[in-house]
Amino acid sequence: MSGTEAGRLPALLHGDFHVHSTFSDDARSTLAENIAAASAVGLRTIRLTDHVRASTTWVPEFLAAVAAERVPDGLTVLTGVEAKLLDATGAVDTPPGLVVGPGGVDAVVIGDHQFPGTDGPWSPTGTRERLDAGLSADDALDLFVEGSIRAMERTAHAQLAHWFSILPKVGLDETQLGAERLAAWAQAASATGTVVEVNEKWNCPGPEAIAALLDAGARIVASTDSHVAADVGRYDRVRDLLGAAASRVAGERVPVETETVETEDAR
Repeated sequence: MSGTEAGRLPALLHGDFHVHSTFSDDARSTLAENIAAASAVGLRTIRLTDHVRASTTWVPEFLAAVAAERVPDGLTVLTGVEAKLLDATGAVDTPPGLVVGPGGVDAVVIGDHQFPGTDGPWSPTGTRERLDAGLSADDALDLFVEGSIRAMERTAHAQLAHWFSILPKVGLDETQLGAERLAAWAQAASATGTVVEVNEKWNCPGPEAIAALLDAGARIVASTDSHVAADVGRYDRVRDLLGAAASRVAGERVPVETETVETEDAR
């Protein structure tokens, strides 16, 4: 990747592609409050995203509510639903009949909330128990990357949320993935058109993973994963992660705070 491409990274801070509203039971701000906050901090794009599972029935109501909101000039509003990765086959916990694309949500935002096991999602505690019982770190990481790739292959209009956040919860570390696994993961993101977010709340993925995505030509966006409007579009950790990734691929630290290059919206 060239230095010019690395210099485009800071423009990602003009978007927030993972913002929760009161449609999620753990968020405090309304759709209108999030839109107003995005406009106030000068964002160009916001993806309004709320948690779903197979039993969720309110997605049409969510889409109608977003469509009814007034959108300030200069701001593009996208929609998404966040659903967890279920297992190593790449299954994702979305409602039956979910429409993604025209007439539906713009993206399925896949979260690594639990570990993708061979027989369903493994909780962090269950995964640690398997590791303690003899599952090797390498086998566990292979399983996770395999599930990640299959999820991208199976899910149209996908965005990966806070990827690798599950690893420290099970006693593993992103640095253990290694270049080969990261390259396979990043190449799958590029080949499938999957968007990968750099997440403020969970401080991931790390610089090596971001560099692998850039080398593969995958699309990266920034997100706060905000659950309150005051956090929308406010970046500290993402700024540092992008700067560190740029340092790895371009041989110099990019001045994130001064770059103003535009990026394209994916969908």
